[in-house]
Amino acid sequence: MITGKKVQTEEEIIAGCKQGKAAAQEKLYTLYSRRMMAVCTRYTKSRFEAEDIFHEAFVKVFKHLDSYNGGSFEGWVRRIFVNTAINHWHQNRKYEFQTDYSTVEESTPAGDDIISSISGQELLLLINQLPEGYKVIFNLYVVEGYNHREISEMLGIAEGTSKSQLAKAKSHLKKTLQKHSISEKC
Repeated sequence: MITGKKVQTEEEIIAGCKQGKAAAQEKLYTLYSRRMMAVCTRYTKSRFEAEDIFHEAFVKVFKHLDSYNGGSFEGWVRRIFVNTAINHWHQNRKYEFQTDYSTVEESTPAGDDIISSISGQELLLLINQLPEGYKVIFNLYVVEGYNHREISEMLGIAEGTSKSQLAKAKSHLKKTLQKHSISEKC
């Protein structure tokens, strides 16, 4: 007969964290660290910057755990990490793009299905090569699922600017794909 440790549920881990148990905090950290570090790296230029955001966000998760009141815990944690990354972006890159593109018509490059034909790893590498403003908008809209109104409120920009930056990000990705011959159907 094999005896092992009892596997804790997410709810039990959260309850242990709320009680300040170090073992539960370590389990929570282990459970989410890889996924949340991936979130951080999508919004930064360097691993060092991502680690700063990562640690700051985990502190916030533990500090505000009592405010979690059901629903997707991973979604709640992810939102803290995204908001921390956006706050960091504001502090370090605000005013990077201030042009109001609300009068610019959004254009979607033909062949958007090219992006879906490459691996997730390749796409992340391409996204990380985008100019900073494009990268933030692309991540918020495409990866995190925010709409342009939400993005404009988060970043303090016009909704049209968000749309324009997304269109430019997609166009930039398409050009990069063409340049590197990842797809011949561009």
